[in-house]
Amino acid sequence: MPSATLLAPDAVLSQKYPFTLPALGYANNAVEPAVDAQTMGIHHDRHHAAYVTNLNKALESQPTLHGYSLGELLMGLRRWPAAVQSVIRNNGGGHANHALFWNLLAPAAAATAAAPNGKLGDMIVRDFGSHEAVNAALKTAAVGQFGSGWSWLVKTATNRLVVRGLPNQDSPLLEGELPIVGIDVWEHAYYLKYQNRRADYVDAVLKRINWDVAGAQVQ
Repeated sequence: MPSATLLAPDAVLSQKYPFTLPALGYANNAVEPAVDAQTMGIHHDRHHAAYVTNLNKALESQPTLHGYSLGELLMGLRRWPAAVQSVIRNNGGGHANHALFWNLLAPAAAATAAAPNGKLGDMIVRDFGSHEAVNAALKTAAVGQFGSGWSWLVKTATNRLVVRGLPNQDSPLLEGELPIVGIDVWEHAYYLKYQNRRADYVDAVLKRINWDVAGAQVQ
């Protein structure tokens, strides 16, 4: 499957059929020790790639949907033919979720904000009290997610920040909420290194969040 250069999350949401897999934009070992190189390669090159392949395959026979962006397909899910709703939810959601996730992981050499600032920082203080509190909420949602899913910091339609645990590849966009930070807690995201120690994986990822990327989602 062809890979594009690293794209901003909103650029991926603007993709239309046929969808493409963004490159990581950094080496597989660039986020070690939080995420090991083998897991990163498998996760991006196989799992994320499969979501893109399956989404394209399902929409190939749906030319009326080819003019819609990935974001529009997710936000308008209930409008589309029943035969493709599950594929869009699962594979379209997987594509969007992972595109943000790769950007949120700060490579070791990257100079990024260690904590939220600007508008996002102000919103976090308003709605959570502190950076530490929002991290604690993200960890609680991630560790408490039963089975596969994600922990999300989202902006609601009323311009408030909340943390949610969502199952499988469900995107916050399905409910009209803007994803800001997402932590993947499917076992394939961490099991080779952490086995059943999901909490340790979440702690490590939270230390590598690129808050510059997160903040760009609310500007």
